[in-house]
Amino acid sequence: MGHKFSLVLSREITDEEGELLKEAGFSGASFATDTLPTDAEVTVTKVDFDDTVTPTLAEAIESALEAVKKVPDLTVPGLTVPAVPQPPAAEDGDVVVGEVVKEPVGK
Repeated sequence: MGHKFSLVLSREITDEEGELLKEAGFSGASFATDTLPTDAEVTVTKVDFDDTVTPTLAEAIESALEAVKKVPDLTVPGLTVPAVPQPPAAEDGDVVVGEVVKEPVGK
């Protein structure tokens, strides 16, 4: 499972700019034309990521934001990160995966 997130770029990008972004770290990302969430009359590019290489979500997002800086006059007005399901909380007496359980001395 990779780190999933989406960037909304400030405008629609050209094919050449898309290639530049792919070379700068957007390989495997999918590009789509969309509208700006705050103004449906502004056409933008939305980029969806499923990064299976970068160790953390934060590093994946930082890398993507740095790559955008390589294209002149392009910014990121939107970032979407889907919620990640969390395992259920352990109840008293349950053992959490990876937890070291020590028995009290004398038992």
